[in-house]
Amino acid sequence: MIAARAFEKRDVGVFGLARTGLASIKALRAGGARVYAWDDRDEARRLAAAEGAIVTPFTEWPWDKLAALVLSPGVPLTHPAPHDIVLKAKAAGVAAIGDMELFAREIGADPAVPGRAPVIAVTGTNGKSTTTALIGHILAAGGFDVQVGGNIGKAVLELEPPGAKTIYVLELSSYQIDLAPGLVPDVSVLSNITPDHIDRHGSLENYTAVKARLLKQTSKAGQIVIGVDDAQTAAIFTRHAANGGPAAVPVSVGKVLGRGVFVVDGTLYDAQGQRATKVMDLAGAAHLPGAHNHQNAALAYAATKPFARDSRGIAEAIADFPGLAHRMEDVGRIGAVRFVNDSKATNADAAARALACYPDIFWIAGGKAKDGGIESLAPLFPRIRKAFLIGEAVPAFAATLTGKVPFEIAGTLDAAVRAAAAAAAQSALPSPVVLLSPACASFDQFQDFEQRGDAFRALVAGLRAHPVREAS
Repeated sequence: MIAARAFEKRDVGVFGLARTGLASIKALRAGGARVYAWDDRDEARRLAAAEGAIVTPFTEWPWDKLAALVLSPGVPLTHPAPHDIVLKAKAAGVAAIGDMELFAREIGADPAVPGRAPVIAVTGTNGKSTTTALIGHILAAGGFDVQVGGNIGKAVLELEPPGAKTIYVLELSSYQIDLAPGLVPDVSVLSNITPDHIDRHGSLENYTAVKARLLKQTSKAGQIVIGVDDAQTAAIFTRHAANGGPAAVPVSVGKVLGRGVFVVDGTLYDAQGQRATKVMDLAGAAHLPGAHNHQNAALAYAATKPFARDSRGIAEAIADFPGLAHRMEDVGRIGAVRFVNDSKATNADAAARALACYPDIFWIAGGKAKDGGIESLAPLFPRIRKAFLIGEAVPAFAATLTGKVPFEIAGTLDAAVRAAAAAAAQSALPSPVVLLSPACASFDQFQDFEQRGDAFRALVAGLRAHPVREAS
């Protein structure tokens, strides 16, 4: 754990007591702060009290004495409307920050300070978790003490304090960036930007501005790595390349770059020097299939090159990457049928990346729909042999698919898995794939995408015990 000593002997409020909130309480208490805490959930309040927090409704906190308010990333700052506690803090002149800001203040904002552990920060709409994990994997293979966390895995304050060879590799959501104005990464990575979380930011422009803010905070002596294959990120790269700040490295898939890192025909090239050199054939990275994963590999390569300078070693680590749970995770086969868990695909753009990888798909989709639905997936509909719809999105998705893709309203994930497995087994196709890639958030039926993916994996394991008969 990293002790947060910036508020020693001062009063701090912590609101929202899930993973990051509880970690913040532990870190603040270890750093000598007095902590006031609140959450609507009884169990969360009990855990906070056990960590030494003073648990009381935020309306009863000593706002005239609070040095800071540490917010859960899920608490609305601006849209659709500021939460009451945000308004309370503003009226009292108390800064609202997050656990990332506590981390930043503890390790120091100036990367030039001797002994300060490097920070690689990764954001973007899609691919940031795989890119973050892959960066960590590459650096660990290179002998570094890699601490991976943030929006993936451990909360940032649950990571180990810095040592001689420590590098922090952090995934940041747009919510976390909003609450971390003092974070100064040595390397920042922006994968891509597509419409997402508009309800929290008000517009695509606002959402894009938050993502771009992380790059602006990067050390001028550092590096930013930007996927340039969408209009928003291409514009951000153009601005950074011309502003005299940190070195900006563009990354593309499908387009040859005069300078940068790119993938063409499945081959990764490094063109950061005077000429492009081949790094590796990504067909050798079995757990990174598809163009989107090729982008993840290229981003990770560019982000790690300043630290692990041996391109051959980086290529070997990319090839050895085991993949991440819930991200095009191969959870097994039953006969000819392959089952793929892509529960992390919580929007249409993410689902498109999985749908593009397989020719004969029995698609499980639905949940809590996001703006735009699945209309953008129409070019990929010919790959779908049948769709099995679940959750709140059923009416909207059914309307989109009618007359274009055969579908069945399953309602629940367990019903969808049984029906999709039976249809795939009876299809007589050579390599049918039952793909959970919901294009939706999970919150209508599950706690989060991890719980949804775990349920899918368990259902597939159950089918192995009672396999579906294939057509004779």
